[in-house]
Amino acid sequence: MNEFLQRLVQAVFLLLFAFAVFSGMIQLWLVVFLLGIAFTFLLGRGYCGWLCPINTVMKVVTFLKKKAGVKKQSSPAILSRDGVRYLILVLFLATFLFSMITGRQIPVLPALFAAGVILTLFFPEEFWHRYLCPYGTILRGPGSISRFKLNIDQDRCNGCGICKRVCPAAAVQSPAGIYSIKSRECLLGLDCSRRCPQGAIHYGKNSG
Repeated sequence: MNEFLQRLVQAVFLLLFAFAVFSGMIQLWLVVFLLGIAFTFLLGRGYCGWLCPINTVMKVVTFLKKKAGVKKQSSPAILSRDGVRYLILVLFLATFLFSMITGRQIPVLPALFAAGVILTLFFPEEFWHRYLCPYGTILRGPGSISRFKLNIDQDRCNGCGICKRVCPAAAVQSPAGIYSIKSRECLLGLDCSRRCPQGAIHYGKNSG
């Protein structure tokens, strides 16, 4: 899929997010996210890879880190647990509901945006995507049963492992040397598809 189109869409929705935040119309972004959930059931987690402003800026941070020669860090083991993601989701929803009920303007979304970007300065993207992002936790469910996803053609795959190395969400698994993509974790960022030297990764119907 055309990379320029993806970057253009990301830029447009980043500007839309900025407009929603600075104009006080944060409900506008809530509508975008709810639509993203609905489409995830059919198309996969395209919200993450194409629309999410946090991911868009995180990609820029990662690019700059590579240019600066910053070594790849490991995610902190104590926070890299499934329980952490659900605790953060509960806190996120509780804060959001508190804001709705009391009418107090709590900058939840700007705070999440800042957290995602700042953490990417020190840790790999997958740390945020897999364990900390409440949006990602919500989208894992519909993403796991999405009708369309990225699939690896086993007849063409040579097991080089490039897809696994470039995936920002650690969605590529390779038990017994057989590579596949977890649709619940896949952000549909398409890095794996573009970098695959065999052209073995394609977006299509979920083959299970």
